[in-house]
Amino acid sequence: MNCRIFLAPVGLSNNEIIPAITEDLRKKLRAPISIIDLPIELEAVKSAERNQFYSTKLIAQALKLTNDYNGKVMLLVDVDLYIPIFTFIYGEAQLHGKHAIVSLCRLHEEFYTGQTNSPLLFSRTMKEIYHELGHNFGLLHCEDWDCVMHSSAGIEEVDIKGSYYCNKCLKEIAWNES
Repeated sequence: MNCRIFLAPVGLSNNEIIPAITEDLRKKLRAPISIIDLPIELEAVKSAERNQFYSTKLIAQALKLTNDYNGKVMLLVDVDLYIPIFTFIYGEAQLHGKHAIVSLCRLHEEFYTGQTNSPLLFSRTMKEIYHELGHNFGLLHCEDWDCVMHSSAGIEEVDIKGSYYCNKCLKEIAWNES
């Protein structure tokens, strides 16, 4: 794959997860990783009635700031994301594009049980990062439950799907990049 990944933590309450994310991406994608600071205005896209943040508009802000970047730009946020047709989303990405966003909000076990589980948060976060990057690389949802590209409508589905791309999806990524 060997495509530069720009990680942009935006308003994360705890950045301790960033080095582990960076290392995992470096190892699995064999990609150079850069941490960037973007002046994203979260409050500008907040829906008062939903108490959520419109992910597409956050990506639009990032696009204006990073359109000339050569690589993929992954926003990481703690806020609860939505698009109008869904109650919530874990992330969003431009298909065949370079911008994506993942929210850790509903990936925290505390959201569901009140209990902290850092290894579970890391696992869920990486699955969603690889999922959204997969869309950037041109992948659609995969029917294989062992593939990270399987669609997840709820946290249980995030937990049971695979943690990386199946062979079929890996071949599609390689084909799309050549």
